[in-house]
Amino acid sequence: MHNELLWVFTQLPDNYIVLDTETTGLPDENGLPDIITLGLTVVGNQTIVESTEFKIRPQKPISAEAQSIHGISNQQAAAFESFESQWKQIAEHLTDQLVVIHNASFDWPILLDHVERYDLTMPPIKGVFCSQKAAIPWAQANGLPCSHRGPSLDLLTKELGVEDFRAGLDGVHGARIDSLQTAQVIKVIAESVLGDIQGE
Repeated sequence: MHNELLWVFTQLPDNYIVLDTETTGLPDENGLPDIITLGLTVVGNQTIVESTEFKIRPQKPISAEAQSIHGISNQQAAAFESFESQWKQIAEHLTDQLVVIHNASFDWPILLDHVERYDLTMPPIKGVFCSQKAAIPWAQANGLPCSHRGPSLDLLTKELGVEDFRAGLDGVHGARIDSLQTAQVIKVIAESVLGDIQGE
């Protein structure tokens, strides 16, 4: 299975935070989309410690395609709290952490856009690690479907035999559940690769 190509996952620190967002849609001529939910899963001593979700009131309308993915309507989102009112809590989670994101090239610029838009301050972090990009060599070596972004979270979950936390949600995406799924996938990858190395 070419698990040695996943070696980089064993180099993650013992403590990091996994971030995921659900948004109003995709980037278009009007700029980047708005965040509707932001999920954070805390990993401490290589163990999932907690997982939380911030519900954020967008300024832009939610596209029909985006609503079909995460199931959040414009009416529901209108009742959420503003981004700036929740930023202090979000920033506290990110401070001095390595931020792990599956498809960082999408989520991270959108988060930075919000920080700049609302004239807020990004806390110091240790860096951003994209788990999707990191898994590209493994997916390609195994002949698995792999876009330029890398293998999907669903594909990794299935191919690595990881428990699917979304199984009971009819495939609906959520920022908290997806950050939790990413953390679990990374945990299984690291344990598998280390097991292979130690077994040699």
